[in-house]
Amino acid sequence: MNTSGADLLLWVAFPYACLAVFADGHVWRYQHDQFGWTSHTSQLLEHRWLRWGSPLFHLGAFMVIAGHVVGLAVPASWTEAAGISEHAYHATAVWVGSVAGLAMVAGLGMLCARRLLTRRIRLTTDRSDKVLFPLLAATVLLGITATAAHNVFGGGYDYRTTVSVWFRGIFTLQPAPEAIAGAPLLFQLHALTACLLFAVWPFTRLVHVWSVPVGYLARPYLVYRRRIATRGRVRDFV
Repeated sequence: MNTSGADLLLWVAFPYACLAVFADGHVWRYQHDQFGWTSHTSQLLEHRWLRWGSPLFHLGAFMVIAGHVVGLAVPASWTEAAGISEHAYHATAVWVGSVAGLAMVAGLGMLCARRLLTRRIRLTTDRSDKVLFPLLAATVLLGITATAAHNVFGGGYDYRTTVSVWFRGIFTLQPAPEAIAGAPLLFQLHALTACLLFAVWPFTRLVHVWSVPVGYLARPYLVYRRRIATRGRVRDFV
């Protein structure tokens, strides 16, 4: 199959450019903005929407990421060798993925509504948030729409023979643009917006995912003392 120049640009040059920005951007951000390497939490400004939106979004995101790792990085032959049939895999992927995607969308919707409707939160929104939230929403919605259109209400589409092959080829330095060039448009748009998301990642609040406080598990207890004045003297209690 002949590969056109447009396919090489979209499915080889563009993904590698986004990955290069992803890697170099993190190095630059760490060197120049360590104090900004946070999630920029606004819990003190508003917590009612955050209490529901944040857990839904993060739980859904973790499930979606795990599903993508299995679906894109693990070849079909590996799941078959593990005793998982194609029918069982696709049925599980569609329904569990749909639940995870809807939870992520619901949580993201609450977080966006909170940011738009609460003035104090809206004033803390910077330019990176204005890029991140629409792009993240577009990526998630395109993924859910593609799954619903082709694998829930449609006749079914095995993305592991096309999109997954292209994805693994990018990371093994054996790009296969022809594998995704014939995929449905919704899957292509989902892949392109995901690449863009990786490119903007280092310059947004998403960098906080690399700052998991693992050290807290081994950190010694902190001792707090309360000072109470009693009859002219101070007594310390642990």
